[in-house]
Amino acid sequence: MEVCSEAMRIAVYCRVSTDKDDQINSLESQKRFFREYIERNPSWELTKIYSDEGISGTSTKKRHSFNRMIDDACEHRFELIITKEISRFARNTLDSIYYTRKLKNYGVGVIFMNDNINTLDPDAELRLTIMSSIAQEESRKISERVKWGQKRRMEQGVVFGRDMLGYDIRSGTLFINKNGAETVKLIFHKYLNEGKGTHKIAQELRESGIPTASHMKNWNNTVISRILRNEKYCGDLIQKKTYTPSYLSHEKKPNRGYEDFVVIRNHHEPIISRDLFEKTQQELERRSVSIERRSRYSSRYCLSGKIKCGNCGSSFVSRLRKRKNGEPYMSWRCYEAVIHGKKHSESSGDTKGCDNSTVSDGDIKQVLLCAVRELIPYTVKTTEKLINTIQRVLNVEHQENRYKDSETFNDKRQALLELYLNNDISIDDFRLMNKKIVSVEPAIKKEPEKDSFNPVNTEMREYIKLLSSGEIWDDAFYRNLIESVIVHTNNTIVVRIRLQTL
Repeated sequence: MEVCSEAMRIAVYCRVSTDKDDQINSLESQKRFFREYIERNPSWELTKIYSDEGISGTSTKKRHSFNRMIDDACEHRFELIITKEISRFARNTLDSIYYTRKLKNYGVGVIFMNDNINTLDPDAELRLTIMSSIAQEESRKISERVKWGQKRRMEQGVVFGRDMLGYDIRSGTLFINKNGAETVKLIFHKYLNEGKGTHKIAQELRESGIPTASHMKNWNNTVISRILRNEKYCGDLIQKKTYTPSYLSHEKKPNRGYEDFVVIRNHHEPIISRDLFEKTQQELERRSVSIERRSRYSSRYCLSGKIKCGNCGSSFVSRLRKRKNGEPYMSWRCYEAVIHGKKHSESSGDTKGCDNSTVSDGDIKQVLLCAVRELIPYTVKTTEKLINTIQRVLNVEHQENRYKDSETFNDKRQALLELYLNNDISIDDFRLMNKKIVSVEPAIKKEPEKDSFNPVNTEMREYIKLLSSGEIWDDAFYRNLIESVIVHTNNTIVVRIRLQTL
């Protein structure tokens, strides 16, 4: 009687490190070899050949076929994997051990032909560890040799990288691309001479249908900023802006002094003059400081960014001054006037500066208080809505939130009002954010009995009434209430209020 045994299902893994033609031919040769090799063994049956092209062996993260093979092995689609050598499978020792152990747990072995290792053998892991360590060390040495060679070539002026706007790279040399160069000149002109920002320049280039570089998806402010800061456009070359910390991951990171830069001045034909480039860098720095300064104002004053000039459209910025008696006071002035002074024409024909008046912070607040008082028909509804919301929330949180001093009580009350005016307040929200909820009366009074609990006490009710009727000032309330304040040169102030807040 003849006994038939089922053939063992075999998978093959191949990899080449580049996608060049000679390597692709090598890959096809590997596949052909393994097909013929498996066909010669009658007890084997080829299930699938998995292959990765142009992928480094030091990491398995981006090797899609490899990862798919591991998944298939876990689903018992084959019993054995054949590969050429350990360096084709993984040059990382930890990966080699991790994956061969994982495969062995699923009953799948790996044969490394050139290394004569079968992971199902008893001593396979020891031999695999030794051979993987050798392969990993070889990867490190190759990486060091490649980095050393690249740096020597950089020092000789060879350009590494891809084509960019205005330049094509051929055989490590930069050649001007005329169409791209015209776009580069236009960007620098719009920024420095026309005074436009990066967002505006990107918008105008999109609207004009001007093409980007081949690797860019679209014009945006980040792309414009990088162009304005790129030293290649004035003829200089700086390389090693990124570096690779680990030869195992091949992940590039910004070089913040970890390795020496390779700098060559007057390396190639410039697109713009050095003078224009340096002036652009100064203007970038000036605007950067200006933005940082305005950002500080926004975090300190509730009306920052909301007061606009009715004359030129610029924002008003705060100015801290001292009276003759030494008393400090704050005022607001048009940013254009702060930077350029009174309105005037420059030799280039451009108009700079602004004639709008300085406004005191106290006057602005009085105008806003009066504006709210004019909205008295809305304030009754506002007061009741605030009180009812606070009442519901605090009833839920009463047993969990009792604070021991009036200062904490006032801080929590302020936080609650701000959350409400930001349209963030709801009973569910406050259950999740109980540390930001206004709690019960200050504990300087005796804690009330449970049946007499009344979180919205007389003090809070009176505070809310005064606030919503324009009798008192509160930063959080007005920051969310005011849409904008437009100051005109004829002493007219236009206030725009978000009525849905009331």
